[in-house]
Amino acid sequence: MIPTEEIQRRIVELEVEHRDLDAVINLMSRDVLHDELQLRRLKKRKLQLKDHITLLKMQLIPDVPA
Repeated sequence: MIPTEEIQRRIVELEVEHRDLDAVINLMSRDVLHDELQLRRLKKRKLQLKDHITLLKMQLIPDVPA
């Protein structure tokens, strides 16, 4: 089992990367001559980060016996 502190640290790192990607995507979207393939790759990476963050946050929630 991964320690809670390690999971929280990783979540923060991924959230920072997610925000940075969001900023880059917004800048690229405003540029008329943006690289569409690169933009799609960045958006895909951003979605992957969001999914990973969600999975890590779920690990922080204790299991409740049924």
